[in-house]
Amino acid sequence: MSMHRITVNVNGATEVVDVPANMTLLLMLREKLALTGTKNGCASGECGACTVLLNGEPVNSCMVLAVECDGAEVVTVEGLSSDHQLDPIQQAFIDAGAVQCGFCIPGMLISSRALLDRNPKPSEYDIREALVGNLCRCTGYRRIIDAVQKSAQMERAPGD
Repeated sequence: MSMHRITVNVNGATEVVDVPANMTLLLMLREKLALTGTKNGCASGECGACTVLLNGEPVNSCMVLAVECDGAEVVTVEGLSSDHQLDPIQQAFIDAGAVQCGFCIPGMLISSRALLDRNPKPSEYDIREALVGNLCRCTGYRRIIDAVQKSAQMERAPGD
């Protein structure tokens, strides 16, 4: 298998990684960069547990080849917090009790962050649409939706 050297910005840090041509972004993150927050749920793009931001857009990292990310910017769940401060969406998930087993949560958080970045005042319908590709077997989604709504309210400036 041929190896390819790629340069990718992951969570704000430039990484130079040698990857085989068939390695997915998911496996590169987990095996080459030890970023294990991104989960391998189905490896077929159906569950959303592996969702990351690729150049600002949520993608199933199990469906993207690492070599396609040369020169790209990737944000994983580990990259949401900064300076030991949780992202508001992370805090909202905690406050709303939206975490059960936790397996789906990294993908839920990334999809939610992408939604709030493009739509700071989402309706419940908008939230449901944004999370349609993320499956959860524990919570029934109500608390997850509540968490996204709470985060949207927390992030808005007074008077918005």
